[in-house]
Amino acid sequence: MNEKHIVAIDLGSYKVALLVAKINGDDIQVIYYKEARSEGIRNSYVFNSMKVTKPLQELIEDAESELNIKITQAVVGMPKYNVYQETSKACMDIRDEDCITEENVNTLKTEALDSYPLEHPDKEVLYGAVAQSFSTGEDFQFVENQIIGIPSDILEGNFKVFIGKKSSLRALDVAFNNLKIGIAKKYFTPEVLAKAVLTPSEMENGVALIDFGGGSTSVSVYYGSIMRHYASIPFGGMSVTTDIRNESMISDSLAENIKLAYGACMPDKLQTLSEKVIQINSGNGTIPNKQLPVKYLSEIITYRVKEITEAMLYEIEQSGFADNMRNGIVLTGGGANLTNCAGYIKELSGYNVRHGYPRYQLVSHTGCDGIRETNAAVCLGLLLAAKNDKIADCVQGETMLHVGATVTFGHDASIEDTDSTENGRTGTDTPDTDTHGQGRTENEIPDMNPELFADDEIEKKSEEDLKAEKEKKKEEEKRRKEEEKKRKEEEKKKKPNVIWTTFNKVCRTLFEEDTKI
Repeated sequence: MNEKHIVAIDLGSYKVALLVAKINGDDIQVIYYKEARSEGIRNSYVFNSMKVTKPLQELIEDAESELNIKITQAVVGMPKYNVYQETSKACMDIRDEDCITEENVNTLKTEALDSYPLEHPDKEVLYGAVAQSFSTGEDFQFVENQIIGIPSDILEGNFKVFIGKKSSLRALDVAFNNLKIGIAKKYFTPEVLAKAVLTPSEMENGVALIDFGGGSTSVSVYYGSIMRHYASIPFGGMSVTTDIRNESMISDSLAENIKLAYGACMPDKLQTLSEKVIQINSGNGTIPNKQLPVKYLSEIITYRVKEITEAMLYEIEQSGFADNMRNGIVLTGGGANLTNCAGYIKELSGYNVRHGYPRYQLVSHTGCDGIRETNAAVCLGLLLAAKNDKIADCVQGETMLHVGATVTFGHDASIEDTDSTENGRTGTDTPDTDTHGQGRTENEIPDMNPELFADDEIEKKSEEDLKAEKEKKKEEEKRRKEEEKKRKEEEKKKKPNVIWTTFNKVCRTLFEEDTKI
């Protein structure tokens, strides 16, 4: 079977990420994954095509040098903010067919997109459509895999169509034209993200996926394995950083580093950490140093997270499926890494909440451990979607390069309601059992020297320090999980069988009532 490479690029407001994977049949091997601080991106959309190319160019050159390849095209995600949804219907006559086929369903989807009347066609474009239900004119409420094979004269479909700004896609095309990289396909990011993070049982039984990104936060509600509702707001992790900067009167980079090291929700649950005070050196003898209590920092963060969460809960209520979310909320994105964030959202919403890490078990990723973090979920989703859609080889090996090779840039955006192949990991309905745990605890927060935070000093040391602390946290988390596992095994041995005990109580109660009679 022919081997090929897929290149996926995630353009986020805080970071850009590039992934390269080798595809050989059903085998997917991630061979490169790196991130860089983004420029020219605001609320998940490109607003400055020239600025966005700089960090991307560096990532591309690094990947080409490390892998000895030439990247010619890539799959990318479309913006998730400034997107709204509408309903659309389509109908087609299939009297000449014996029964409804997959081709009929795909044709109906295309008609639903092509026939939808945009209110401002010069400014708007359809990002995609998701089938909600199908009918034969006599029988209703079929999903896609149920309607195929049913004899009928007509096929009707109800769709959710997602509409975004045409200027956002044009800016994306210009950026890739500047890079001399073709766009193989643009994907509606929320849909590919869900298939990289959620299990099939979660999408079937009802779940809300909250993507807590840098410049925007979105929610996608799934029920019956179909995305039923989508919404986004222009607030995210960068809003938290801005709040810290404004309250402490420090630089953006310093505020971001403090957030990464000490950022936490629920100040009343920080225990001894809340007593710590961060000393921020001014670096100038005439200006006094600043002191930032960790408890006050946590209060700043908590207020912003509460605002974002309440907006998401409002959208979940608007979806009409708030009572059908048996699997609660899955939280992903960079903002999900805030300590106690998942616990705070659980307290506010009443739903079970788990962290949404990429389902990295679907791929091999030796040497690319970054693919296991929440930040990499979009890239993995783009990769899985591109493999399903049989996207052509995105790279040329050194021996394949030839003079006069041409590349087509700026392909039109399109999306189909395709299901990714689900294999590998077995899903679970039990929250809070992810291999990465449920966010950071107090013990996982780096014990950084409060004297470290001088504006000029932290910007030089922060990346190396935080990388070391990140590795330290992983080791501590691994040790904590092993201890927790041992403790639960010991408790399990001591505890009686709860189900059997309950059964005995019920039987005893019935017997006593019988005796009285």
